[in-house]
Amino acid sequence: MGDSSRSEDEQHGPTWYIAKRLEQYQGWYDTKAVKTKRMYLWMRTVSVVGGVLVPVILNIDGNWARVLATATSLLVAVAVALESVYRYRDQWKNYRSTEQILGHERIHFLTRTGLYQALDDAAAYRALVERVEGAIQAENIATLNVMTLMENTQSNDDRAAGPGSPNPPAFG
Repeated sequence: MGDSSRSEDEQHGPTWYIAKRLEQYQGWYDTKAVKTKRMYLWMRTVSVVGGVLVPVILNIDGNWARVLATATSLLVAVAVALESVYRYRDQWKNYRSTEQILGHERIHFLTRTGLYQALDDAAAYRALVERVEGAIQAENIATLNVMTLMENTQSNDDRAAGPGSPNPPAFG
């Protein structure tokens, strides 16, 4: 059963929930937001800088300039394609906003401000759990929507390839 010296509320009450669920999720979302922001900014930087450099390179004499311009154009195309598939910007925004929501809920609950101000301890705890779990669920749905957009983008690319593509269009 567990540590009998601690009550059920202490084992699974607000302190436990904040430490074992809310703070862990908040940390996870923060880490994911940092990573996806980094990828988004990297892809955008490659796209913008590469796009600006190609015309400059093309104005340089020499065969190596054409090769460099082609390679740079290819790099830009890959960066743009990867961003359209992985949607780092959308993921970053979803993760960051969820991390911020969790942080706000934690602070409001601990300081008994906002929604939690007029509630007794039990009602405030229930509201905290409902709101935090709702935010996590909403982010999961948003992530699934982003992933679905990724799949649709890939399917549309396959369809654009023409007849004989592995995924024919669905009619209905």
